[in-house]
Amino acid sequence: MDETPGKIRDYRDLIVWKEAMDIAEDVYSLTRGFPREELFGMTSQLRRCATSIPANIAEGFGRAQRRTFIQFLRIAQGSLKELETHTILCGRIGLISAEQSSKLDERYARLGKRLVQFVRSLERGGLGQ
Repeated sequence: MDETPGKIRDYRDLIVWKEAMDIAEDVYSLTRGFPREELFGMTSQLRRCATSIPANIAEGFGRAQRRTFIQFLRIAQGSLKELETHTILCGRIGLISAEQSSKLDERYARLGKRLVQFVRSLERGGLGQ
């Protein structure tokens, strides 16, 4: 196997996947503190969106076709926007603090920019991040 530093051999080497996994992990931790009556409501919605992001990145990579990969990255972008919206609502209804919402929003924005840059790179024929 090629051990060239920085070479992308697997979806797990992608920065966007790593950041998406970190966000999903943090969303799971955050929602553990939600009221029990939110288990099938906001807890479920946030977790579903959060896990969808890295899952779509991985699935798209696994399809091994540039156009299909781009399509799955766009689906991941949509899931990120959905997660962002649910997070804003959680702040508005008091499930999370303004500080928690702000910190998550910064992370969502960073990942969103990376995804846009990655899609543009793929559209130009590259696989860089």
